[in-house]
Amino acid sequence: MRHANVRLDGESFAARVGNDGLLYRLEDERPLGSHTDFSSLGELAVAGPGISPEQVRFLPPVIDPGKIICLGLNYRGHIEETKRDVPTYPVLFCKWADSLIGAGDDIMRPPESQQVDYEAELAVIIGQSLRRADRDEARAGIAGLTAANDITMRDYQYKSHQWLQGKAWPNSTPLGPYLVSGDEVDYGRALDIRLCLNGAEMQHSNTDRMIFGVEATISILSEFVAFQPGDVVLMGTPHGVGYHRHPQVLLADGDVVSVEIAGLGQLRNRVRDEVPG
Repeated sequence: MRHANVRLDGESFAARVGNDGLLYRLEDERPLGSHTDFSSLGELAVAGPGISPEQVRFLPPVIDPGKIICLGLNYRGHIEETKRDVPTYPVLFCKWADSLIGAGDDIMRPPESQQVDYEAELAVIIGQSLRRADRDEARAGIAGLTAANDITMRDYQYKSHQWLQGKAWPNSTPLGPYLVSGDEVDYGRALDIRLCLNGAEMQHSNTDRMIFGVEATISILSEFVAFQPGDVVLMGTPHGVGYHRHPQVLLADGDVVSVEIAGLGQLRNRVRDEVPG
């Protein structure tokens, strides 16, 4: 199944995507988030007529994640272009919940940064409490997958050996549009992933090239992370980021960036210069 959080006529709610591609409101269900019982999500009834995706504003597939944990350097191609060593343990950083935006929302390009870059990523949404989970338990604890764009302010990222200051800006991380469960897509195995900038392909790889796969990553992280429903894990980006191209390709006002992952749909956003209030 696939679900989405949407806003229509001033009201936000969760919806199921029908076989006809229309959105059907889940009966008595507010937007999906940390409160959601993901184990029974597929049993919820829908109410009302189908809604065209063009009618709604998409919200992130989870609206209030308690944790957003991200992997860096998880594809060999990206490691080679950054000229770094292959990690033996996941390289980790975090984001805040207010960094997330939905499909179709504008990516805010802050005036402080002159090196705003894109990163296509697979994202995992946690569906139940997990701690010290083995790989089978980790797999069973996943609510679904979605697409992400780990927008990065490179000039801030490299101010220190920690990356947080380049990764956690408000309104900078598109997520969505759909939460897709395991009955539709195999969790992280052999999913084609690509990113286009203004229609030109910039990244193209496959999730089977990840160094740390989905179940392994969740299991490793659960040694020290007490996962809760609605938590998000971003699985790293493949090669082709703009900062490491020659010449560099950095994001500008008006650019359109789209991430496509097989079976998960298209995550499309426009870049806009932020005007400080």
